[in-house]
Amino acid sequence: QVRLVESGGGLVQPGGSLRLSCAASGSIFSFNAMGWYRRAPGKERELVAAITRGESTNYADSVKGRFTISRENAKNTVYLQMNSLVPEDTAVYYCNGIIISSSVTTNYWGQGTQVTVSS
Repeated sequence: QVRLVESGGGLVQPGGSLRLSCAASGSIFSFNAMGWYRRAPGKERELVAAITRGESTNYADSVKGRFTISRENAKNTVYLQMNSLVPEDTAVYYCNGIIISSSVTTNYWGQGTQVTVSS
């Protein structure tokens, strides 16, 4: 069974940094793409950053220049480096992986990790 487990969330002051990790139970090459979503209080879930097998990346406008998504294949782990954090970044962050097989797209989700940016 494919599992994704996030870690690295916590409380950080504005302007600070945090690094989230998403560990997959198997090879991350199983996923056509992986990414990070977040859900802030009172808001809908939004895509924060994504990375494909070909290492193409995409970021939400609100985090461009501040967040960086990367992967470490040997550890089957995807990271989200978050710098210059602002209170608006406060949310539960979810790791996501997509597997496309026979034209069917299956989403896999981690349990989420809380990020709170506050002074």
